[in-house]
Amino acid sequence: MRITYACPACHATTSIDGIESLDSLECAACHAVLALPPDAFAGRGDDTGPPRLQRCLTCPSLELFVRKNFPQRLGVAIVVAGLAASCVAWANREMMITFGILFGTALLDVVLFLFMPNCLSCYRCGARYSGEGVANQHGDPAAGSHQFEAFDLETHEKHRQLVARTKQLHSDPTHP
Repeated sequence: MRITYACPACHATTSIDGIESLDSLECAACHAVLALPPDAFAGRGDDTGPPRLQRCLTCPSLELFVRKNFPQRLGVAIVVAGLAASCVAWANREMMITFGILFGTALLDVVLFLFMPNCLSCYRCGARYSGEGVANQHGDPAAGSHQFEAFDLETHEKHRQLVARTKQLHSDPTHP
C-alpha cells in the first residue's frame, strides 16, 4: 500500500510505498519521523490477506472515504476542453460535431470512472492511500470491521470547520 501525505512538520508532499510493513513514516524532505498508531492496520501479521487500513496514519482521524485515484485537475481540464471544443463547434453551426464532442467527453468520463482504481482519502489531513489492500475497503463485508464509504459532505464540513476553528484559535493574539 502507498501513502501520499503532507508532512505535518514541513508540509512537503511525501509518498511512501509498503507502509503496511513499516513502524514509522519518514518525510523525505525534513526527515521528520511519524510513529504509526498500533491500531492502524487490521489483519497485520496473519495469513488472511493484505493488512486492512483502519485509520489515518498521519493524524488522529478514523474517518476515511473511498474515491477514484485520479487527479481532479485533470478531470476538470478534460471537461473544460470538451466544453470549449463544443462551444466552437456550436458557434460554427456544426450541430452533429457539437453533440459528438459532448457525448465523447461523457463517454471518456465513464470509461475513466470504470477503469481507475479506488483509493482512500482522509477527511482531516487529505492523506491518500492507494495500492493493494485499498481495493477491498469498500462494499466487501469480508474487508474487516471498518467499511469506508464514499465521500460524505457532512463529514467533510465537520472536519473543514474543525480546521478553521483551530487556525482561528492559534491566530487570535488574545488567546494565551
